[in-house]
Amino acid sequence: MNKPLYVLNGPNLNLLGTREPEIYGSATLSDVENMCRKRASEFNYEIDFRQSNHEGELVDWIQEAREKASGIIINAAAFTHTSVAIHDALKSVSVPKIEVHISNPATRESFRHTSFVAPASTSVVAGFGINSYDLAILGIVRILQAV
Repeated sequence: MNKPLYVLNGPNLNLLGTREPEIYGSATLSDVENMCRKRASEFNYEIDFRQSNHEGELVDWIQEAREKASGIIINAAAFTHTSVAIHDALKSVSVPKIEVHISNPATRESFRHTSFVAPASTSVVAGFGINSYDLAILGIVRILQAV
């Protein structure tokens, strides 16, 4: 059995479906989790799906993934633009890592144009709504299959 894919979600993503639906849509984080589990199961992967509003907890999970995960899909949310700690944790992990965003940060406020996560990631998927997660799963599976 493959090690699970960690899907890590940062601050305020627990409010999906109610927070700024004009930007993030009406799907909930539970909807995202169900979609991820369904897609990953097609490739015999389980999903370890987590959300935290706390930077240190995300760092702990990334470090845990070093030994326990096949890959990481991370939507660090606002921490994308501020967290050297998450960047450093991701750099310490050798498994594939894909940064995910529901919206396209490049089309939003200028402070969202810089990502501390992207330089520590294998790839980035952004701007496809919650389908960004689906595309990230497909991408990470293809990367893992190529190894």
